[in-house]
Amino acid sequence: MPETAQLPTVALDGPLTGEQVVAVARLGAKVHLSAATEDRLAAARAHVDALAAGTVPTYGVSTGFGALATRHIPEESRTALQRSLIRSHAAGAGRPVEREVVRALMVLRLRTLATGHTGIRPETAATLAALINADITPIVHEYGSLGCSGDLAPLAAVALALMGEGEVIDAAGKVSDAATALRANGIKPVVLAEKEGLALTNGTDGMLGMLTLALADLHMLLDIADLTAAMSVEALLGTDRVFAADLQALRPHPGQARSAARIAAALAGSEIVASHRGPDCNRVQDAYSLRCAPQVHGAARDTVAHAELVAGRELASAVDNPVVLADGRLESNGNFHGAPVAYVLDFLAIPVADVASMAERRTDRMLDVARSHGLPAFLAADPGVDSGHMIAQYTQAAVVSELKRLAVPASVDSIPSSAMQEDHVSMGWSAARKLRTAVDGLTTVLAVEYLTAARALDFRAPLRPAPAAAAAQALLRTKVDGPGPDRHLAPEIAAAETLIRSGELTRAVAPYLASSNGS
Repeated sequence: MPETAQLPTVALDGPLTGEQVVAVARLGAKVHLSAATEDRLAAARAHVDALAAGTVPTYGVSTGFGALATRHIPEESRTALQRSLIRSHAAGAGRPVEREVVRALMVLRLRTLATGHTGIRPETAATLAALINADITPIVHEYGSLGCSGDLAPLAAVALALMGEGEVIDAAGKVSDAATALRANGIKPVVLAEKEGLALTNGTDGMLGMLTLALADLHMLLDIADLTAAMSVEALLGTDRVFAADLQALRPHPGQARSAARIAAALAGSEIVASHRGPDCNRVQDAYSLRCAPQVHGAARDTVAHAELVAGRELASAVDNPVVLADGRLESNGNFHGAPVAYVLDFLAIPVADVASMAERRTDRMLDVARSHGLPAFLAADPGVDSGHMIAQYTQAAVVSELKRLAVPASVDSIPSSAMQEDHVSMGWSAARKLRTAVDGLTTVLAVEYLTAARALDFRAPLRPAPAAAAAQALLRTKVDGPGPDRHLAPEIAAAETLIRSGELTRAVAPYLASSNGS
């Protein structure tokens, strides 16, 4: 992980990229609001102040919220109105969500505030930026968002910290009350003014943040899936001919072409593949889990590309209700509805489950003497005395079963809320939470295939695997020993997962796959 000091500061003067969100959320990059942005915020705030001083009731400025929007709030009660909104909406329950999710939510909310369409005061936006830069992370709970009218409870927990209330995790990783953490970092709590409670809570930032993080993870994991598939093809004495570019061109899906090119590159130079290429080989076709890997992995890549298109549009959006328009009007709208994000979060869970399912089938094939073409049963050193990777496949199967359940969409559900004012919701936060679980599960499944394929390739000696597989195998052997009597297997699965999550495996094989990256 790069040092924070080496990361460029992320300017919030326009749309963010996914890479910038990840840099702030996961790597600790700092953020900056320019003088031009502060001027834009001040101009928009002047319109809100004018409406607040007027006699016409304006939603979010001089009225209650949701089903209580019909009540006019007198000027002397409006500070209490904003404070009450945040306190009442910070009603989350369940486990705290991950730090990176909260930081993603914070920077995305701040980016929308910086557009000048929310009517937030410049000093309130600056305080949120200060929290991010001080690495103060409000504690946000698992449940409390229906993915509509904003990720309400999660965003309210952040707004509560701005007010100096609630609990946070400080830069040292310790739980603290917000007032103490703000004071220790020289940050003055905010007293919210008209409209600011809505501006801080009425966005889809949590689900978008989780989508952005998942997309970054899936790019890496699909590259790993191509690698582990290639290693399994080698170990199972499969052919590389089916991955030829001219065959893939007959069905011109871009993701398929890229995965096929990467698998072919990962097999290049393999003595194992070359050993059964001649006329004596009686294998006509490989099993689908080998032969069709580019089609499945490629379809997953194309699904990711579609999700990135949606995420890019959301990253350029200003999601709030009501919004301040360029002519000073404050207009209600439905842009807070999370359907666009919820759909792709659900969509991504399908290929995650399918890529994992295919990897599990390849693993199982390497363990079965009836289908592994000469490998020992379960890759055991002494089958019968030893069980080898038998139960590692059980673990894979258990995870894959869970991934299939997680592929059931959340966004088809809706539970009306706020006395039927909010009568259709997206459940996008729930879709995002289950996708994070699914991404973790795919990592575990690929780690088991990596372990198993590397062990199987050891049994193919003295034939040497392709350089890419050899590099992957050598990296694994720095953490996990080769074939031998049964050992405690759980730490080995965890070690393989760490090599994947950290990016070490990606970096180890990158030189051998460079020619395929433009496919």
